[in-house]
Amino acid sequence: MCGILGAYSRSQSLSNDLLKAGLRQLEHRGPDSQNTWIGANGRIGLGHSRLSIIDLSTGHQPLTDSSESIHAVVNGELYGYKEIRADLEKLGHRFKTQSDSEIVIHLYKQYGTQCLHHLRGEFSFILWDQANETLFAARDRFGIKPLYYHSSPELLALGSEMKALFPLGIAADWDPEVAYQLHSAFLFLPSRTLFNKIYQVPPGHFLLATQGNVQIMKYWDYSFPTVDQLRTSSISEVEAIHDLRTLLNESVRLRLQADVPVACYLSGGLDSCAVLGVASQYVDQPIHAFTLSFDQEAYDEEKIAREMATHAGAHYTPISVTQNEVADAFEKAIWHSEIPLINNHGVAKFLLSKAVRSAGFKVVLTGEGSDEVFAGYPHFRKDLFLTYPVEQANAVQNLLQELSDSNEISKGLLLSGDSPVDIPSLRNTLGHVSSYLESNAGVGRRLSTLLNPDFARTYENRDPFRVLLNQLDCTQMVNRDSVNQSLYLWSKTMLPNYILSVLGDRMEMGNSIEGRVPFLDHKIVEFAAKLPIQYKIKGTTEKFILREAAKSVLTSTVYKRQKHPFLAPPVSAQPKGPMLNLMQDTFRSTEFKRLPFYDANRVISLLDSLPSLSSSEQNQADLSLTLMLSMYSLQKNFKPGTALFSS
Repeated sequence: MCGILGAYSRSQSLSNDLLKAGLRQLEHRGPDSQNTWIGANGRIGLGHSRLSIIDLSTGHQPLTDSSESIHAVVNGELYGYKEIRADLEKLGHRFKTQSDSEIVIHLYKQYGTQCLHHLRGEFSFILWDQANETLFAARDRFGIKPLYYHSSPELLALGSEMKALFPLGIAADWDPEVAYQLHSAFLFLPSRTLFNKIYQVPPGHFLLATQGNVQIMKYWDYSFPTVDQLRTSSISEVEAIHDLRTLLNESVRLRLQADVPVACYLSGGLDSCAVLGVASQYVDQPIHAFTLSFDQEAYDEEKIAREMATHAGAHYTPISVTQNEVADAFEKAIWHSEIPLINNHGVAKFLLSKAVRSAGFKVVLTGEGSDEVFAGYPHFRKDLFLTYPVEQANAVQNLLQELSDSNEISKGLLLSGDSPVDIPSLRNTLGHVSSYLESNAGVGRRLSTLLNPDFARTYENRDPFRVLLNQLDCTQMVNRDSVNQSLYLWSKTMLPNYILSVLGDRMEMGNSIEGRVPFLDHKIVEFAAKLPIQYKIKGTTEKFILREAAKSVLTSTVYKRQKHPFLAPPVSAQPKGPMLNLMQDTFRSTEFKRLPFYDANRVISLLDSLPSLSSSEQNQADLSLTLMLSMYSLQKNFKPGTALFSS
């Protein structure tokens, strides 16, 4: 993995010093080497910060072809590249390195933008086609690797992280519309960011720019089957389990390929345990497995992970994370994330990655993405239960109560802890209200009580759910099963903009760790999308087909265990702990009052009320408080402009 940067000036020559300054902001993504290239006309420049994983000696970037008419910088891993390279060589292409990244240049020369359909893996890249004076940039299908851009009449700039764009003269100003979207319904938009005029290339899209035009175009989507197509699915359960096992084995095997050692992140959950179990079949030496350990029993999975590591014959290392360490690392983690957290799990993941890097590893396999592919979260089960016939109303209520009782720490976060909410824009467009968006509405209701009245008044008539739907291809959800609708919505919002960011790329690459995600191999995702819902959720069992496909490599404990979300203990778990002290100091500070979004007195009242709240209310308050502390850290780190509202 690496950090990439590109700049395309419409008129003036670029400054190599500024390009290097932007690249320095990405050094954590690639500490092994940093290089820049500026074209002969001075108006196109590329930068690359390298973390050496494959082809350690000759794979330096920016890359170019033999005629030096195409240049590129690539971030990520491209699997099956040796076979692609061999096919291209048969067509007359000549390679200069042994790097997987170089296939991007030659695939583009052969197929143009259609080259994206030949790529398998997690990636983002920026390519300059000199003959056609065209800049071509793309992001992988799921948003595993980030890619941001700013476009103005004078400059198009792209980078792996937003902070790399600021040295190029791009202002770090708040985008109040996005801030309201976040606080009113905890919704991330596919292409917007919290910073004004800085956008992201959405997952499964590419950017094409010429001298006077910038286009964003889609090249891939989930394409869930219609309800009628699901009814006529002919694949048997036995066939589906066999086919998934074959695909998962191949995906993990491909992601073990590297010129450096590969480790695993391991929790007590089905996903990471399945990855470790499968990976252990393809290595000659024990894999190193690393597990986060917390001092709160409800959040600690160390014993289950240890049992799984022993079962897989892995070399096991638990990493204990204390609240003191979380408090000390919080601001640094936010600098890396560039978005707010709702729980300290992101900081814990940052500390885990730091420990793994210190142990000498650059590459880890992770279990992210499985819940999005196989409907693992409890709100997907709620969506399914609510589709049962009205004559089963009593049974449905029992199922919902059982779901609530068995997911105590998810209430108010993944499951609504409030009374049902009707969201007309969702119901009118999709026919039902997705359970996770109902939960988000509850989060927004609580956050709205803490907002600066001027800020809230500016957007008081706005429907954040309509704003979201307006930016999605709703034809992908019409006439789809409610579970698949929710899977699509979650995979367009929370997966790329939170799960794969603060629990994936940003916390891993913040410590120069490359995370590889076998469940987000597009062949697995395309296969799973077409499966009948009952293969994903069977009765009350989530991820049924994955359990069966991986059963032979799992412990009995993991095979039988229900999904538990990865969360760090809430701040209220230590009433006089360092995180609560940090919040007390922050929310009472003059600097916090300069944030344009909050009513500081209401925030302090919430903070002071924590001891009197119930356990579930404390968990819900923890979400709000952590988000606001994150926003303060973003303000402190990047100093965005604050003159947003008229008095």
